[in-house]
Amino acid sequence: MDGYEVSNSVSGTVHGHVVQGRNVTVHLPPKRPSPHQVRPPRASFVNREHELAALTDALARSDRGGPAIVVFTGLGGVGKTELVAKFAAEQAAHFPGGVLYADLKAYRHRSAVDLAGVLEGFLRALGVRPPDVEAERFGEFRTVTADRRCLVFLDNVEHAAEVRALLPSSGLVVAAGRRRLDALRMDGAEVLQLDRLSAAAGAALVRGWLSAGRGTDLEVAALVERCQGLPLALNAVGSQLLGRGRLSVGQVVAELSHQEGRLAILNNEEGNLHETYDPVYERLSPQGRSLYQLVGVHPGPFVSAELAEAAGVERAEEALDELCAVHLLDVVVDQGPGERFQAHDVVRTHAYACARELPGRSGLLARVVAYYRGRASLADRAMGPRLRLQEPSGEGLPGFPSGAAALEWLHAERANLRAVVEAAAERQWHEEVWRLCESLWPLYHGRKLYADWIATHEAGIESARWANNPDAVVRMHNQLARAHYEREEFPSAVEHLALAAEQVPLVSNRQVVGVLYETDGLLCLADGRPGDAVEKFTLAREANEGDAHGEIVQSYNLAQALIADGRPDDALAVLSGATALAVATEDHDMLMKLPLVRARGHRALGQLALAVEHAGTCVERARARKQYAKEAQAHTLLVALAEQLDDAELAERSRSRLAELEG
Repeated sequence: MDGYEVSNSVSGTVHGHVVQGRNVTVHLPPKRPSPHQVRPPRASFVNREHELAALTDALARSDRGGPAIVVFTGLGGVGKTELVAKFAAEQAAHFPGGVLYADLKAYRHRSAVDLAGVLEGFLRALGVRPPDVEAERFGEFRTVTADRRCLVFLDNVEHAAEVRALLPSSGLVVAAGRRRLDALRMDGAEVLQLDRLSAAAGAALVRGWLSAGRGTDLEVAALVERCQGLPLALNAVGSQLLGRGRLSVGQVVAELSHQEGRLAILNNEEGNLHETYDPVYERLSPQGRSLYQLVGVHPGPFVSAELAEAAGVERAEEALDELCAVHLLDVVVDQGPGERFQAHDVVRTHAYACARELPGRSGLLARVVAYYRGRASLADRAMGPRLRLQEPSGEGLPGFPSGAAALEWLHAERANLRAVVEAAAERQWHEEVWRLCESLWPLYHGRKLYADWIATHEAGIESARWANNPDAVVRMHNQLARAHYEREEFPSAVEHLALAAEQVPLVSNRQVVGVLYETDGLLCLADGRPGDAVEKFTLAREANEGDAHGEIVQSYNLAQALIADGRPDDALAVLSGATALAVATEDHDMLMKLPLVRARGHRALGQLALAVEHAGTCVERARARKQYAKEAQAHTLLVALAEQLDDAELAERSRSRLAELEG
């Protein structure tokens, strides 16, 4: 049968993607999302016929198998992003798999790009759960795109290897950057340089939004010249002309001309951007200038109304509208919660220059860091109880309606959060650094962002030391050890545990010692020593006596070790006590997880019906809490149980749900 069509009619009931009838069951494919992550083009787009034709030719080449690649190089603000936005809007129908976008600058840290992080975003946008093992995401992306034709736009590329690592199996890849990437010609890429607009094209762009009769041809030509033929600069200046009817084109040209004697901080290959952007900045409203200064001080790539208000920007919503209107900010097009905005990298550079000598610059940065520390703390606490060394923070900031909403916010802000940690570390704001790292545990552990996890926690360890806080030093080492454990970098995990152990005599909170026993127990299990793991988890549970959640978690771990050690009866006894405590304390997160281990215990005893019952309970609770990774683990166990029971219907149901969760 080709696809999922059936010729005979059926009657019955629809359950999700399964139609059950009296005589036939048809499994319908889950609807695949088709993301469109490139923003819409502006109405003022002009020229670029040659480049659009090159993209159209590449589209035809991609029909012959494998991805076609086109590279555009050119100055910042010359219109590379606008060109691709125009092409994507016109040719979207040719990419049923979707249009994917990644600004590699947002993923670049200390000159290296978090490529696995880019692919995590792509896979989620395509409706696929990214593999926890980062190296597997590259193959998964190629598999997913083998039959899903996508347009992939990679912005701010610096090296050919970055493009090669992110190639799909089919479709079209467009890379844009300031460096020439001639090495990609070996991969069949067409490399084109995008020049500034010609005098005629620049004038056409200006006349496209300038009312008839306003500005002479000479004035318009002078405006194009002063803006160096850069569409970004022309749109920024033009928007202010439109917003101030009394301002003439000649006046704007005069203002631009008078900037030559000022400090040319940016007088490089971009030209003197002060000549273009200073007048735009000076004509902003007070709140608009305040927001622009925030863009220059903020170490991360994205801003929001909530951040602006917390940083002290008055009438933040109006300020955002104003900067968007003059093309200094663009709305971020993604699936993240809330509305976020991003400045072009050229604009960010100019904003940095404007804020560099700002008297209150340090205080503004401190408010940015405080906002993210507070919001991350609120998000962490929304995830449920766990050991936390820091007191609650985030007073006056909005909370989160659920743990799922908190996790989505953390994930959407991950680039900002890492940048803020690094900026705070550079300023030696040590208390802020380790507290932020502690709050980021649910993000890094839940979404497996290993590059960010490791980089931030290396800074967290150093800051905890400078803060002379042994408990925090141990906590940071342990959280970093868990990252290495999950990556199966066991020697590095052991090394961090050893460094943490050196601080144990100075630790004041015994639960902090308990987390070291927990990680040591996990390493024992990984090393095939379940008996030693039982000993470690027992010590961890003792260290958590008096803390209900800690006792439940370590009982959960202890039960897994007991099963691995061939003692399922003892495991079930431990789980029975942990479940009673979880019910009494309404620990819903652990009430979701505990049945899965109970199912494994009953399976080890040959009690397969009970194992199915408990695994099914885990499925129901995990699905209700949108904990899809745990639900997938339960369904995987159910498939194995169904095969032992020769229950084809149960196996098919779980396989069907696993297929939904994976794609």
